[in-house]
Amino acid sequence: MPDYPARRPLNAALGARPTVACISCPGRAQQMLLHVLATATLLVVLWMPVLATAQTSSEPVQTDSAIQLDGKAAPDSQIRRRIVELLGEIDGFDKVDVSVSNGVVTLAGEVLDNARQTQLTTMIERIDGVVAIENQTLVNGRLDERLDSALSRLKERTRNIIANAPIFFVAMLVFVMISAFGWLVTTRLRIWQRLAPNSFIAEVYSAVARIAFIILGLVVALDILNATALLGAVLGAAGVAGLAVGFAVRDTVENFIASILLSLRQPFRPNDFVEIAGDMGTVARLTSRATILISPEGNHIRIPNATVFKGRIVNYTRDANRRFEFELGVDADADLAAALSTAVDALQSLPFVLRDPSVGAWVKEVGDSNVILTFTGWVDQTRSSFLKARGEAIRTAKTALESNGFGLPEPIYRLRVDANAAASLLPVADQPHSAPAADTGPAATETPLPAASDPARVEDANEEAAMRERNAPDGGGDLLSEGQKAE
Repeated sequence: MPDYPARRPLNAALGARPTVACISCPGRAQQMLLHVLATATLLVVLWMPVLATAQTSSEPVQTDSAIQLDGKAAPDSQIRRRIVELLGEIDGFDKVDVSVSNGVVTLAGEVLDNARQTQLTTMIERIDGVVAIENQTLVNGRLDERLDSALSRLKERTRNIIANAPIFFVAMLVFVMISAFGWLVTTRLRIWQRLAPNSFIAEVYSAVARIAFIILGLVVALDILNATALLGAVLGAAGVAGLAVGFAVRDTVENFIASILLSLRQPFRPNDFVEIAGDMGTVARLTSRATILISPEGNHIRIPNATVFKGRIVNYTRDANRRFEFELGVDADADLAAALSTAVDALQSLPFVLRDPSVGAWVKEVGDSNVILTFTGWVDQTRSSFLKARGEAIRTAKTALESNGFGLPEPIYRLRVDANAAASLLPVADQPHSAPAADTGPAATETPLPAASDPARVEDANEEAAMRERNAPDGGGDLLSEGQKAE
């Protein structure tokens, strides 16, 4: 279509391009088609409620009453008169026309809403002699009448709320009183501290008691309102919500429950040296979420309580007596019984080694160039440092063996060569000859043990770090109790 001059001002005023350019552009045409489809879809969606409310119940409704034979069936006029009398007593059915033929009731006219339409069918079903119902009524689409009906319902509900306001306030007052009494019992009285083994369990008892008082107040309030049926719905909704929240925070809930069980069982005490899930350290405290250890290097280790409860716990401090063990190797041609006796006598002479249980020693295995001997001994951890005692025992046993002529050889590799063949290959000047024995000189004096290696010097740096952790202002409490029986 040519672009006539008369059309140019109109196109300019509308801000549009010439028609030829729009039609010749396929992208523009697709956009216009999409706009048309979207507009049509929106109109259909907006009109669906109107169409749904304007539809009629043209399908006949079969009643449950028995069909009477001629002479026993109620007259159609009597059925119609009864229906008209009933509709005249109920608001909203003044525009309904009723006709009856052979027990089949046909309804026409208008009703206010779908609820009234259903109520009309349900009410007529109960009239004796009605065989079937054809509800052809329409829902009134006039806005003013529907708004009047909605306002009437709103006014009626407002009057009901005002009429029930006193009993509602009484129920609220009873609920608040019971809840306040529960708060007073659970916070002001110290009964829970006497019943619970520690403060954490006392707080759990207190929280459960508060929830119980709140539920009791809710039940009494609903009973005053004669609405106890709502309690099941409320508790059911709370249960579903609790289940969903429980799945969402499953790890947190698992840690909290593990904290309760650990505080009851007390598998370790403060300052105990334990190994949990491969981590070793001194117990600082047990919180509601994690167990805090101080490693031998002074590092803080936080282990979730669920891992602690389900994992393997090794407590090295529960029994004061602890056994150390070490191995030494002697020459393969040495007197093994004499070597064992020498090392045992040296270990028994140490003041920190206990006499009961006694020192142990045995031959473990024969190595490539030596024989491995194993030695054990027991120390009291409350009076001696375990690591220093073990180190001093190793030093003492090694010194005793070497002083009595037992060598502690390094790995030796023997190379066997034919002596005659090897000697014939060497010149006379290089023939092997025995070397003179070296002068060992006077025996060296033993160096005294430094104070830092003294087994009687117990290091308490980790215990001090654990004490600082327990006394920290942001500690959050400790669930371990010295007065509670340990597991």
